Amino acid sequence: MTEKIKKQLNITNALFLVFLLIQLLPERYSKETYEINIIIFVVTIQVIYLIFSFITKKEKKLETIRDILGITYFIIIAWQLMTSKSGFLNELLFPAPGIVIQQFIHDLPRIIEGIQSSLLIILEGYVLAIITAIPLGLAAGWHIRFGNSFQYVSKFFGSIPPIVYIPYAIALLPAFRDASVFVIFAASFWPILGATMAGVFNIEKKILDSAKTLNVGRLSMLFHVMLPAALPEILMGCSQGLGISFILLTSAEMIGGKTGMGYYIKYYSDFGDFTRIVVGIIVLGIVVSVITLFFNKLQRYLLRWRQ
Repeated sequence: MTEKIKKQLNITNALFLVFLLIQLLPERYSKETYEINIIIFVVTIQVIYLIFSFITKKEKKLETIRDILGITYFIIIAWQLMTSKSGFLNELLFPAPGIVIQQFIHDLPRIIEGIQSSLLIILEGYVLAIITAIPLGLAAGWHIRFGNSFQYVSKFFGSIPPIVYIPYAIALLPAFRDASVFVIFAASFWPILGATMAGVFNIEKKILDSAKTLNVGRLSMLFHVMLPAALPEILMGCSQGLGISFILLTSAEMIGGKTGMGYYIKYYSDFGDFTRIVVGIIVLGIVVSVITLFFNKLQRYLLRWRQ
């Protein structure tokens, strides 16, 4: 227990104490800053961290969490000092963290609805890209002559920024949702296809020769031999496609959407509501970070044989 207590003497906990101390400084903004919101938020996080630090035995994971918290505390401290505690930044353009949390709580139902709408569109277009690009990439990579030619076609279409499809998709397809799904599909398809073909091209020849010696059938060759061997490159393409999908969907929602976080940010930017703009930006960052975290965990699980 003494060792556990000694480990609490770190920069993260020191920054937490600094955060508490700056709350003693007077407010400089003319309107209510809802300081209690950010205090409750930070204290809750700190309590959870302390409980976790005393019960966990995974020191490496604890160290990572501690570093992330330290960076978070530093950002919050700087944010408060530059806004409500000093008035250095314009309060209309740069709301204090407590105000942002208050606005988030007020708009939570609408934010949840926007996140749900965005994620369903991404899921539909992204899954459609996966189930078409991976089999096509495996087949193209297997047939050397066709694969070499198709690789140039893939590079050509993959080099076109998918954002250029947005105006045509919105104009030609019957509904914005259909246009968004198409854009997500186009954004994800080419990176996944290119990565799949590259993965197949890089498979060691002796693996394929061994499978042929055992008279492995076509489907078994594609999905039981080539797919696992090319999986590291395929997952890299999937990760790239996922990142582009979020960028494209947000752009599409800002251009012609009526739902989603992109529309939320664009709608309130037209009214100069910078508090809601900050809320939207932070929510988008959190959502993308959480999904990326889960994707990385899935990637490590699928590639656990490489450890």
